[in-house]
Amino acid sequence: MADQLSKEEREERRSRRNRRKGKENEEAKSWLREWMDALLFAAVAAIIIRALLFEAYRIPTPSMEKTLLTGDFLIVSKISYGARTPMVVGVPFTNIYMPGVVLPWSRLPGLSEVERNDIVVFNYPIDLDPTAAKTSYIKRAVGVPGDTVTVDDAELFINSDRAKSFEGIQQTYVVTVRDRVRLSPAKVEAAGGRLIGSQNQGSYRVTMTEDVAEKISNWPEVNNVELFVLPEDFNEFNRRDFSFSSGFNNHHHIPPVVVPFEGQTVTLTPDNYHIYENIITRYEGNNVERNGNQFVINGETTNEYTIKQDYYFMMGDNRDDSEDSRFWGFVPQTHIVGKAGMIYFSWDNERMLPRFGRILNFIHD
Repeated sequence: MADQLSKEEREERRSRRNRRKGKENEEAKSWLREWMDALLFAAVAAIIIRALLFEAYRIPTPSMEKTLLTGDFLIVSKISYGARTPMVVGVPFTNIYMPGVVLPWSRLPGLSEVERNDIVVFNYPIDLDPTAAKTSYIKRAVGVPGDTVTVDDAELFINSDRAKSFEGIQQTYVVTVRDRVRLSPAKVEAAGGRLIGSQNQGSYRVTMTEDVAEKISNWPEVNNVELFVLPEDFNEFNRRDFSFSSGFNNHHHIPPVVVPFEGQTVTLTPDNYHIYENIITRYEGNNVERNGNQFVINGETTNEYTIKQDYYFMMGDNRDDSEDSRFWGFVPQTHIVGKAGMIYFSWDNERMLPRFGRILNFIHD
């Protein structure tokens, strides 16, 4: 009887142990399911937020200095101008997409239109990828639809008025010093400028803001400070073969050009077609053939074309170290991603330290 009871006890213990293990397994599975559900929810929420509300962006180049610095990490507001619904089928949070598949899309209502001097993130227009898969750029929208943009002796004019200046805008200046005096790079840097080379004996090229130029002009060793201007007949190398002027490309001299707008009818000529070619063919999807001075658009002979969407003229705040609309033309409204909103982090790669004073700074136009 004792042996039989002992056997029964063993069976009971084994049964209790199995029930306990089963319960632990169920609890583990339940815990894992909860975590998987939480991760899935977080991933879906992140995808929705990134696609429709906000997106992170890192400044990779000095083209917007000193407004934005290389190493600044930004929050870009897509709700400002209206988010675009998905345009391609791709892997979330990567640049991987399915080639040849372009989705029908639309832009959701935004809080405002792009306004003059907004700092805007957009898809680089002349990339060959589908719009949403193109590289993201960030520049200042100096010209909005209908504005007349002119660059005269390296100075920007909008609708015949000198463009509004901002604290962070930099250009190249020529600093001339007294005989047998050298301009100190360390002193220039301490003042907020950057010495980039010598013009000739006794003169130097310095990248700086207008305020810094005014400060340096008052130094006792400095005779003169003036804006550096390329000669009008200087033809810059342009691998993309785009120019606002027929016969030369010089970002310090751009004749008056109207920023295209939806509904604008332009008369095409051999002298101005280079300005509108990308708009008509690349961005608005038309087939164009040239027949002498005549144009054949989608099989119809005509020298007039009506613009189908708004465009913008973008420039970097570091005016002489920025590849922008002066070099590759207008930015279509379809390529607008969002408005730069806030610097949430900033990393100084030279000092290998965060720029604590820039963290959580809102970006003002």
